[in-house]
Amino acid sequence: MKAKTFIAVLLTAVITIVLMQNMDEVKFKVLFWEIYLPKLVILTGVAVAGTILGLMLGRPSRKTNSNTGNLNQINQTPHDTLSPEDRDYISD
Repeated sequence: MKAKTFIAVLLTAVITIVLMQNMDEVKFKVLFWEIYLPKLVILTGVAVAGTILGLMLGRPSRKTNSNTGNLNQINQTPHDTLSPEDRDYISD
């Protein structure tokens, strides 16, 4: 079993155990409302929201900069762009 798979299974097991240990209802205040919810629901919501937020922030951006195309063209030009007169001047 790969290490990444093992860690995923282990984290899933730990999260499940923690959620099952917190099944009692608690009063949850949202602005002006008081809601009675099991801790399981609240913890699951926070875990899902954290996972989604982490995935969104962890992705590389897909935006391309308009200058990137110009840089690629510049990098593809040969490095030796001296004219023969410039080479003669430098060598003297």
